[in-house]
Amino acid sequence: MKPMQQLTTEVAWGTIWTRPGLELKQRSLICIALVASQGKEAELGAHIRGAVNNGATEVEIRETLLQTAVYCGIPTGMVSFRIAESALNKLKEEGKLPT
Repeated sequence: MKPMQQLTTEVAWGTIWTRPGLELKQRSLICIALVASQGKEAELGAHIRGAVNNGATEVEIRETLLQTAVYCGIPTGMVSFRIAESALNKLKEEGKLPT
């Protein structure tokens, strides 16, 4: 696992996330759409948390997931919304998101 984590840290979090041209919030919303479209449930929850940390609102996350559902299918959207609701509720419980 260590080599994969190193690659992820260097390429994704290092090279890609530090490039100019997009704000962190925009990158987070793109990641939400991509991992939702691929059905990557664990990653979706993590990226929702990261998006909130990068300034995304519940409305922006909702709209990103609605857009994704139209292009990737309603079942994908339903699963994504359940994961998002759980992640956002946990953030609210932690006081990291307004209720």
